[in-house]
Amino acid sequence: MSPRIFIITGEPSGDLHGSNLVKAIKALNPDAEIACWGGDKMASAGARVVKHIDDLAFMGFVEVAANLRTILKNFKLCKQHIEEFKPDLVVHIDYPGFNLRIAKTMTELGIENVYYISPQIWAWKESRVKKVKKWLKHVFVILPFEKQFYEKHGVEAEFVGHPLLDEVEAIQVDQHEFRLKHGLDSSKAIVALLPGSRTQEINLLLPEFRAVVKAFPEYQFVVSKVPWQSRDLYDRLSENAAVLEGNTYDLIAHAEAAIVTSGTATLETALIGTPQVVVYKANPISVMIARFLVRVKYISLVNLVMDREVVTELIQKDVNAKSLVNELSKILEGGSSRADVLKEYLDLKHRLGDKGASDLVANRLLKIIANTNTSTE
Repeated sequence: MSPRIFIITGEPSGDLHGSNLVKAIKALNPDAEIACWGGDKMASAGARVVKHIDDLAFMGFVEVAANLRTILKNFKLCKQHIEEFKPDLVVHIDYPGFNLRIAKTMTELGIENVYYISPQIWAWKESRVKKVKKWLKHVFVILPFEKQFYEKHGVEAEFVGHPLLDEVEAIQVDQHEFRLKHGLDSSKAIVALLPGSRTQEINLLLPEFRAVVKAFPEYQFVVSKVPWQSRDLYDRLSENAAVLEGNTYDLIAHAEAAIVTSGTATLETALIGTPQVVVYKANPISVMIARFLVRVKYISLVNLVMDREVVTELIQKDVNAKSLVNELSKILEGGSSRADVLKEYLDLKHRLGDKGASDLVANRLLKIIANTNTSTE
């Protein structure tokens, strides 16, 4: 009987990691049936998307509160989709507020569920570790310090390495071909701008980015556009900045430096080897609440893994033209911080473990299903 797996994620990074997991499962068992709450990447990998992440990403405490009715409807809808699909296993990828509630429901229904890319409860709401312990038998973590955190709280967790190690290895750099393909100026070095995927963060960051573009006329600025956002949102940046949809890894790889919104993209940029300035700007009330609740020193995964400031982080009012221009100049070719950042990136890559995370987790999931089916026969 073909294994049936239901995967839940709610963000672009989860769609990326989920797609690699789907590919790995299909490679081990082509007959595996996979349905998901996910995105285009998971669909392309062979999963049936029953709810798209376009409808799921809400940024910040205020925005979540404003969309609470929609979120509650989504809980009911997700439960319905899972019950209709009748999976052998439910896999949660990040998206903690939603996934932990669904994990509770799955446990009550007697459906096996696991967490891959566990929630960052070490950063805030540490009490949620009790929910993980109660509702999930298997937790797969991708950051080295997470294993110790969970085990300290009596949760068995397996560090599987970071899936991005496999992603970035496949990137091929050809400056001439890349520029020709995307109509970019061949005489100027590229600076990549990654303003995130949510409408609010893009709206808050692009005005600040506009001033940076004007300050460096000798560079070709290219902003990374996500597929579900309107082109008009990005065209306001500057006539001197190009807009590139998709191909984000290629953009980062061909850039001399980057300005990156905090999140998975900071780690992607570091593993590709491009110096970066990390930025974060959100609703002031959301940030005020976060500062009260969040326990970690840094907002970027690069600095969190290294436990020191490797890349500069600019938050809220510090995300301004003067600071951005100053910090970007330090990591451009010949800048005072560039060599140190690149050296630290090598150490970061070493700390993230071995390649093959998606293959390892896929193998574990199929074994869990096999063992569960055997025990119920």
